[in-house]
Amino acid sequence: MDILDYLAQAGGIARSAQLLDAGFSRRDLLRLKDAGIVQPRRGVFALPDCDEGLKAAILNNGRLSCASAAAHYGLWLRKPPTRLHLACNHGHGTGFVRHRTIKFREHPFLPVAAVEDVALHALGCLTPPASTALATSAIRLHGVSRELLAEQLRADRSGTARRMLRELDLRAESIVEVDAQHLFRTNGISYEAQAFLPGIGRVDFLLGGFLIVEIDGFAFHSKRGDMLRDRARNNSSTVKGYAVLRYMPEHIWFNPGQVLAEIRTVLACRKGDSGR
Repeated sequence: MDILDYLAQAGGIARSAQLLDAGFSRRDLLRLKDAGIVQPRRGVFALPDCDEGLKAAILNNGRLSCASAAAHYGLWLRKPPTRLHLACNHGHGTGFVRHRTIKFREHPFLPVAAVEDVALHALGCLTPPASTALATSAIRLHGVSRELLAEQLRADRSGTARRMLRELDLRAESIVEVDAQHLFRTNGISYEAQAFLPGIGRVDFLLGGFLIVEIDGFAFHSKRGDMLRDRARNNSSTVKGYAVLRYMPEHIWFNPGQVLAEIRTVLACRKGDSGR
């Protein structure tokens, strides 16, 4: 691989030691200077359009972690952080959220903390549902062991992170389902997630034993076949005595009050009918 291609693959910035470890020679490093590659610091080479987060990580001798590392692993995070999150063992540097504990081997070629450390930092740093969504996706998408995370959270000061880990409902298959779980849980609404109903199939949530709540993703109804199956499923649900409410992610995120009001109205109606 050409050294310029490697540098681009590394996010546009790398230390000279990393380039040498990758098999490039000091002559290759000199060629970078001739190619117009900038050096924001001695021993650091950067493309003009390098990733600013990765650049900050290298210049602060740290690694992106927590919310700042989510995109590099494809983890579920709805809002990008307003401040950079860096894992740094030293005490220098300002202007970012510092995570001092690093327990696992970092990303193979990017200045990014291991996905296990990213999940641990998120559990202790972010508030739910952001913390639970990020950790849930680390477990579901990258095979991070829940038991491994619990083992690393034995310290007394890890009480908040342990509680967040216990609250993870790994039945969630998307970030919006994690957010819906959080909405229901914090408002006293009991639910069964990913419930299988005979003759209907699996539904996102079942409330009160009769109310089906489905969260339709952004790609929902992209094909006519999906629309036909959905209509048949809704009709079958009604024939079998279930009520159905369907929501888009925007409803959960931007109008949760309406979602809660509609759910409570349907639940109260069935309760009122049964009391007659």
